Amino acid sequence: FSISDHVLTSLSPQKPAETEEQQSESQVVANPEQYIKLPLQNKWALWYFKNDKSKSWTENLRLISKFDTVEDFWALYNHIQQPSKLGFGCDYCLFKDGIKPMWEDDRNKLGGRWLMTLNKQQRHNDLDRYWMETLLCLVGESFDEASEDVCGAVVNVRPKGDKISIWTSNCQNREVIMTIGQLYKERLNLSIKAMIGYQSHDDTSSKSGSTTKNMYSV
Repeated sequence: FSISDHVLTSLSPQKPAETEEQQSESQVVANPEQYIKLPLQNKWALWYFKNDKSKSWTENLRLISKFDTVEDFWALYNHIQQPSKLGFGCDYCLFKDGIKPMWEDDRNKLGGRWLMTLNKQQRHNDLDRYWMETLLCLVGESFDEASEDVCGAVVNVRPKGDKISIWTSNCQNREVIMTIGQLYKERLNLSIKAMIGYQSHDDTSSKSGSTTKNMYSV
């Protein structure tokens, strides 16, 4: 199953939203009860993390909203702040419904993430665009059959450099992981020289230094 071209076209952010006046005019022409929203293949949940040191990690993680149609995705996306406007220590996490954005979740614990680290200048030039493209890759099932292994994506806003990652369910599924990484790099239109690496959550959670070794890279 893959989402139709019509749905993918609808995922394009270029079409401006109708004004209330335009909407009311269109409702006169067509019965609003006949309008059917375009379904996504999966239901998704958007989470927000704010680093409040007085609270536990789980208390800082808050579910914003869930959606399963193209229209509800854009309604949510256009309603929230862009990552570049968030404070340091904040995250957005978009995960398939039923998967929590944490290593310990059953769907995540054997997995890992494709990780892209941005420099400080890229916060203003690239961060929001890369994050939107990442969201479209997920909700549009852009990795073909490999999309089944995708759990979610995270953007971390940090003083030293922001990060965007795509989480997958099994770090041993090399062929699937490489497919996701290559297609993701193409979608972001990264240069051939720009390398992104894949790290297992196990290695990330048990690292002793400041960096985690890459299992795979593209």
